[in-house]
Amino acid sequence: MGYQPATDLESGSAALHEIVPGVRAWVQPDGTWWVNNAGAVTGDEGTVLIDTCATEERTREFLRAVAAATGEAPVRAAVNTHQHGDHTHGNCLLPEHAVIVGHESVRAAVLADFVIDGCPPFWSPLPDWGAVTRRPPSLLIRSELVLYSSGRRIELRHPGHSAHTAGDVVAWLPEERVLFTGDLLFHGVTPLVLMGSVEGALRSLDWLAGFGAAHVVPGHGPLADAVSLPGVLADHERYYRFLLDVARNGRARGLGPLEAARRADLGPFKGWADAERLVLNLHRVYADATGTEVDLLAAFTDAVAWNCGPLPTRV
Repeated sequence: MGYQPATDLESGSAALHEIVPGVRAWVQPDGTWWVNNAGAVTGDEGTVLIDTCATEERTREFLRAVAAATGEAPVRAAVNTHQHGDHTHGNCLLPEHAVIVGHESVRAAVLADFVIDGCPPFWSPLPDWGAVTRRPPSLLIRSELVLYSSGRRIELRHPGHSAHTAGDVVAWLPEERVLFTGDLLFHGVTPLVLMGSVEGALRSLDWLAGFGAAHVVPGHGPLADAVSLPGVLADHERYYRFLLDVARNGRARGLGPLEAARRADLGPFKGWADAERLVLNLHRVYADATGTEVDLLAAFTDAVAWNCGPLPTRV
């Protein structure tokens, strides 16, 4: 199957990995901004996709790879693990008859997505989305839903609280013990909780461990398995607790998120890509501590200032 170690994040090109017969993961190195993972579950009745991609070009590459590997099996449905454009922009390129499934909060978020009309100048180079349009989920879930495809059970579950976003959904194949986590996991890449909750993300880790997965497809970064997953979860826990400590100390000293980030020592997290998410995540912790809404414009402006320039992209 060829699991990719975290050290290989910056090498190679996108590839479709067959995890178990008929279940595949689309892994796009290096897993940074707008470069996500996706999946495909195929049987005699067709294919169920797990997420799409950020741009027309990347989504079409994904769909071509799936078609080649499955003998052109028709795409019957797709699951959006959450609202962000790197997982949803490609929905519009799926067949009209394909059902898009997602959490109830994701539909409204996709319809309100302004980034799809033109990426704000917080990134460089600016992503070229191509010919993508808004296509939100039409089948909505609140807590859980079970899909059957060619007799294969696919359980869609929400953790019950905000984590990466308010609408995170995992796809769990219990017989095959394959778990698609969406962006509840970033493997070897700095996690992002700007539109979710650090406390909720922490709680989600035990929930993810409870599945007992043998094969794990994170939202970004290399694949994981039963051996490597505990370390991935432990890294996330350490990072989230680090965020809470930095925010606590910063607020006690009267510092804003940017100044708190500038004084923080990333330590073991320094080598993770997209380190500037420290600032974005601190904006979330500060907002939660004061019971206010996150100011996205202020958060990204601070992240660019911390980074001394626009956030790098590979899209």
